[in-house]
Amino acid sequence: MTKKILVLSASARKGGNSDLLCDQFIKGAAESGNQAEKIFINDLKINYCLGCGVCNTTHKCIQQDDMAAILDKMVAADVIVLATPVYFYSMNGQMKTLIDRSVPRYQEISRKDFYFIVAAADESTGNMRRTIEGFRGFTEDCLDDAREKGIVYGVGAWQKGEVKNTPAWQQAYELGKNIK
Repeated sequence: MTKKILVLSASARKGGNSDLLCDQFIKGAAESGNQAEKIFINDLKINYCLGCGVCNTTHKCIQQDDMAAILDKMVAADVIVLATPVYFYSMNGQMKTLIDRSVPRYQEISRKDFYFIVAAADESTGNMRRTIEGFRGFTEDCLDDAREKGIVYGVGAWQKGEVKNTPAWQQAYELGKNIK
């Protein structure tokens, strides 16, 4: 059965290490016959959440930006990949803003498989725990029946492209390829 995979790349630079890992994941997923779409978040206009609470009853945000279209795709996907560079041991602002803006429809983002991709100059996967816990706070604590299926730790990669020389390069491909 073909899966619809949505990859949300929060890299601030196209071809950055976390973004390259997204492409590897997609390559593996496509080779297994799945449909994959990558959204490069930095290309879109996603405003910060205003905390106004209107969406709690309307399930629509009052802001007119690109987030509504992303939420449509998140709801329609079978698999969601959250990918971020790690800044000061946490997800970057683009990813956090996207998660915050999911409030209008987060209850519809249920029964999905999730993969996490992180990239950092730091060489320790243990130091990525805060970033992963941030993702889990969203998926495990807020979404119904979300299933964490895998994590790619692109550690030890500072300069653009260095992640290609790490074990994460093959791991991202294999995780994508093994989606069934």
